[in-house]
Amino acid sequence: MKKKLITMFLFVLMQLLLVNSLSPKQSSPKPNAEITVMGFVYCDVCSNNTFSKHSYFMSGVEVRIICRFKVASSRTRETLTFSANRTTNEFGLYKVAITSLDCADVDNLATSCQASLVGRRRSSSSLDSSCNVPGYRTTTDQVVFKSERSKLCVYGFNALNFRPFKKDLALCGKK
Repeated sequence: MKKKLITMFLFVLMQLLLVNSLSPKQSSPKPNAEITVMGFVYCDVCSNNTFSKHSYFMSGVEVRIICRFKVASSRTRETLTFSANRTTNEFGLYKVAITSLDCADVDNLATSCQASLVGRRRSSSSLDSSCNVPGYRTTTDQVVFKSERSKLCVYGFNALNFRPFKKDLALCGKK
């Protein structure tokens, strides 16, 4: 359990670093409020649902994201449902930015999000084509970071994965 929490924390930390490094810089003095929902997809080469030294991030994977936000502002109380399909980039990252909601108005306890593998594009790479069996297909496990100062909320999912049809015992051992 402790190892899973550490792995999840490291993935979310990587996500935050990637969001900050890949996001365009805004020149306006007051940034817009934004909710970002994101995660990674990787090839679990050893088929053990952990990111090992043999694992790698996968590009071109389609992920469906569904979120329900309970919003409570001074004027209204409503539930908003949002869904989108996104394709992972070269770093295995998928993300959706929702700018129509103010991060400060979203109640963390009343928010639910889910990410699910939809499919993947065909690859000419033999490395990528060998990793084609869905492993960890759906996740609702997430870590939420809120920054009132920058009006940013980041919902980071546990990573989803694919695995090879057959485990390479020479590479991964018998476990």
